[in-house]
Amino acid sequence: MDEATLRSLLDALTATPDNTALRLAVIRGLHAAGNARAAEYVERLTPTTVAAAADRAFLAGVLLRAGASGRALAFAEGPEPEVQVVRARVLHAQGDRAAALVAYEAAVRANPTLEDRDLRAQLAATERVHQDGDGPRLRVMSNDDTDGSEVERLLHPEQPAVTFADVGGLDEIKAQIEKRIILPFQKPALFAKFKKKAGGGILMYGPPGCGKTLLARATAGQCKATFLNIAIEDVLDMYIGESERKLHTLFEKARASTPTVMFFDELEALAGKRQYSREGTSSKLVSQFLSEMDGFAQNNAGVLILAATNVPWAIDPAFRRPGRFDRVLFVPPPDKAARAQILQILLAGRPAATGIDPAALATRTSGFSGADLENLVDTAADRAIAASLEHNTEVPIDQGHLTAALGEIKSTTIEWLTTARNYARYSNEGGQYDEVLEFLRRHGKS
Repeated sequence: MDEATLRSLLDALTATPDNTALRLAVIRGLHAAGNARAAEYVERLTPTTVAAAADRAFLAGVLLRAGASGRALAFAEGPEPEVQVVRARVLHAQGDRAAALVAYEAAVRANPTLEDRDLRAQLAATERVHQDGDGPRLRVMSNDDTDGSEVERLLHPEQPAVTFADVGGLDEIKAQIEKRIILPFQKPALFAKFKKKAGGGILMYGPPGCGKTLLARATAGQCKATFLNIAIEDVLDMYIGESERKLHTLFEKARASTPTVMFFDELEALAGKRQYSREGTSSKLVSQFLSEMDGFAQNNAGVLILAATNVPWAIDPAFRRPGRFDRVLFVPPPDKAARAQILQILLAGRPAATGIDPAALATRTSGFSGADLENLVDTAADRAIAASLEHNTEVPIDQGHLTAALGEIKSTTIEWLTTARNYARYSNEGGQYDEVLEFLRRHGKS
């Protein structure tokens, strides 16, 4: 607003001092120009005469900057998110951080676009008194309350329990795991009569991102068992003999806390074919792994060993002997019904508009893995977030966001299926890849 326009507004306000809309225009003009007199023109206004929440929030902000926090708080009344944010700032200025934090969190819950991390840090700060010897006592504001337990939580964050209800599709595989793995854990007395022990090993293979890791976590959740997610770096060590020692220690931990599910992802890094290994240490690690799984010297009852790999043809064949990974499950890309179910699970808990058609999206996502579908929903969420920031209000994910995201996301399973087809055709000893051939036949990819 230029100076001439502002002067005209001031003249008009002098003639009609009770014109609320004109007074608001003058205050906005003065505030935009950085004129400290803006707060003076609020004097004739009251919260009851200013109906719009945005106007009350603006006036509270003007008064707060002028140091009139008492009057500012009167305008910062109301449930509207924009008003609650200003109320949080006013209460913080008055020293009431607890009430300010309540107001801030209420505002962000109602409208996440109003989130202000700097303000949140100020409201969550704690006051500490520091004294160095006989020196003066210093009052220090700090929001660093990280202790040893917090560090442990950050390094090893707790993951929510997962069950088969959280896994979209894969009904046949879930039924196999239920029958052959979970029931022995739940009915040990019955299975003991038939000399069947709970535990054993299952190897899952298939394209990346199709739910192998999620299935392992869900199996542990169904069994109500301890879940040990063992990463490659938890085992491999540069010093001779250390990798074998670490592996033995992990198995000992599992045996001491049964029922336990041990999950080895990227199994080929620990159990690769020994004839292709150039280092004797790698061969020794494979031998140690086999020995731990056999459990001759130890009792592996109650220990379920799950493993996943994208390259089953690289696994040492000794692992497929009965008593080790005697159950090998192919985890394929989800079919149409499973994709629709996965999309519903991924959209649950997010701001989503009514009218989204998961079945229509599933039709257009043939060959997508679960990870691809998650990428699709995340991309649509990015579009919804951008729209929310543009309109300064929460915009839910809708069919348009998902459809637009389809133009960016491509299937990542095609390359794996092409490679697997060659192994299934020409290296299918003992019919170990029959499931892959059947999947390719049913989906016309043979």
